Amino acid sequence: MNLLIGEFNNTLDDKGRVSLPSRFRTLLPGNKVILTQGGEDCIWICPPDFWNDLLQKVLKSTSIFKASSRVIRRRIIGPAQEVEIDKLGRISIPQSLREFAGLSRDCVILGQLEYMEIWNIDRYRSYRGSTDEEFKNSFEELEAVLTGAGDAPGESGEEGA
Repeated sequence: MNLLIGEFNNTLDDKGRVSLPSRFRTLLPGNKVILTQGGEDCIWICPPDFWNDLLQKVLKSTSIFKASSRVIRRRIIGPAQEVEIDKLGRISIPQSLREFAGLSRDCVILGQLEYMEIWNIDRYRSYRGSTDEEFKNSFEELEAVLTGAGDAPGESGEEGA
């Protein structure tokens, strides 16, 4: 599996284009990606296979008859756009997505294993700062999961039945 990892500072040009890091471009199949709103103030850049899998999961887990499902569909599916990677490795980010993510000039492209995120650099720094405590707590929880700590009988505070 080709993993999209790394953090790259980049610049959005006056025409709303940004170059994808060459390391990422070599891992992408073909010359198209799908852009959509991310969960925070960023844009998700999805390879077509990942996008198709994500789309199927969203469709299977949501219903047009449920308000919360419609919100998810409108935020992920509605703004999605397929864009081509040009010969120079650039993608053109639609104005609506640039506005959503607050992209102006300086940005950060983050690999997220199967997809990428693009952030306004100031929003990304603010996000990182605002999630420091959550990261520390999650890091501790992850260590327990990875080492199996807390899974031994009696460690949960409950004795056998």
